[in-house]
Amino acid sequence: MSFEDMFNRVAARHDELRDALAGGQVEAHAFAKMSKEYSELTPIAEAIAELRKARDERRDLDAMLADPEMKDLAEAELEALDRRLPELERGIQILLLPKDEADEKNAILEVRAGTGGEEAALFAAELFQMYQRYAALRGWKFETMDVSETGIGGYKEATASITGRSVFARLKYESGVHRVQRVPATEAGGRIHTSAATVAVLPEAEEVDIQIDEKDLRIDVYRSSGPGGQSVNTTDSAVRLTHLPTGLVVIQQDEKSQHKNKAKAMRVLRSRLYDQQRSALDAERAANRKSQVGSGDRSERIRTYNFPQGRVTDHRINLTLYKIDKVMNGEALDEVIDPLIAADEAERLSELQ
Repeated sequence: MSFEDMFNRVAARHDELRDALAGGQVEAHAFAKMSKEYSELTPIAEAIAELRKARDERRDLDAMLADPEMKDLAEAELEALDRRLPELERGIQILLLPKDEADEKNAILEVRAGTGGEEAALFAAELFQMYQRYAALRGWKFETMDVSETGIGGYKEATASITGRSVFARLKYESGVHRVQRVPATEAGGRIHTSAATVAVLPEAEEVDIQIDEKDLRIDVYRSSGPGGQSVNTTDSAVRLTHLPTGLVVIQQDEKSQHKNKAKAMRVLRSRLYDQQRSALDAERAANRKSQVGSGDRSERIRTYNFPQGRVTDHRINLTLYKIDKVMNGEALDEVIDPLIAADEAERLSELQ
């Protein structure tokens, strides 16, 4: 089906829904569903109406070219309109792309130190803080769920819940291996080291998305411990959930209440299972795609942070920014994420054409 056919079908369906809802003949059980569909189609229908109006204007201007007195004016307006028409068409095509049902969900962020020992753990902590600052700049709520610290301020791993508008839609491009190149604070010789941390961004699943049967869980409780293994709690409040069918394990020990730790662990487990389910469904599609933009492949090296050069490079789209400080404080992270979204949209459009 061509995009023109899709435009016509959407506009016709929008008119059909509008007339049905206005007519008051819709049964109660169908009204909510039709209202939702109508509201989702409205911005697309409005954009199509704007495109059709612009095309009508172009035909009128073409006719004006035959009039010597109007020709210069018509040519100037045609030039501006010919630049605008492709932008309008592309905007509608993007609106028509299949939606990722998880885009509007909140997210579970997991950051883990990779190769590089203590330096990798320090970098993992900095990445975690980068996302915390970025969330604050976007007005999202960032709730630290669990942190496993090293002795000098690094994180072996850390988990957070991020809540707000379009959280997963923007952060899903962050999943993968982040590499850092710099002279470690712990290195006296001044040599540049390369370390890595892994970021996973999971759409936060609701109970309606993933049902977990209690008989599929093994629940262990024990005393939580702090850095170096010292006991920080005198009660058995830490919780380890093992999902027997998949072998997934979630540990939660930040809260003093066993009940709260179990609830947090269930949120993480549910999101990991949901992500696993999505990954399985996406595997075939991802295999057919030329690039890995937005694929969420955890083993893929996606970005390098080179501190001596002040450079951040995203390898998926060959984007380099010389503003590492602004990226690390969250201020310039949109300058990486926006081009990733645009590249993903362009790739998906090319697949449809």
